[in-house]
Amino acid sequence: MENEINKGRQKIEMKFIESERARTVSFSKRKKTLFEDAKKFATQTGADVGVMLFSPGGKPCSYGSTSIEEIIENFLKVKLEDRQRDYAEGKSNGFEALEDLHKELQTCNEKEKKRILMHKILHPNSEIPQDKDMEEQKLALKLRVEKIKKETQNSIMVEHLKFDLNVAPELEDEEES
Repeated sequence: MENEINKGRQKIEMKFIESERARTVSFSKRKKTLFEDAKKFATQTGADVGVMLFSPGGKPCSYGSTSIEEIIENFLKVKLEDRQRDYAEGKSNGFEALEDLHKELQTCNEKEKKRILMHKILHPNSEIPQDKDMEEQKLALKLRVEKIKKETQNSIMVEHLKFDLNVAPELEDEEES
């Protein structure tokens, strides 16, 4: 014990955690910290803050400084207004593409449910075969999601680079005289 050297708090390399148990523990701890930080941000700035995520097991989790439903509603309302403005200006919008993709995905899911139900009725107690066409459609949808994701990330990067030089942050007095 005397020969052990404490290195203190170290930086953790950001990579996928292979162990499912360790991943679940990390998710739980990081989720708590993320929600606490969101709460602090909302308290300090007065902004409406909402965080939504899904656990590795697929369980939805959310935090909202008001209600998450209100935040989503306001967000979608603003995005709809942006989309209408962008449409008038001839710009494409990732949200519109996501809505179209969502509708296609719902249609695919409904078709798949009908196919499975028909197979169970016609062939009870038999294994349901995979539908290669459905798998191809799912792959195509996944590729479109990745494309929209890249476009959205690029758009966000551009927005982060924009700033108003006319607005300077107020200096806080660290030392009171």
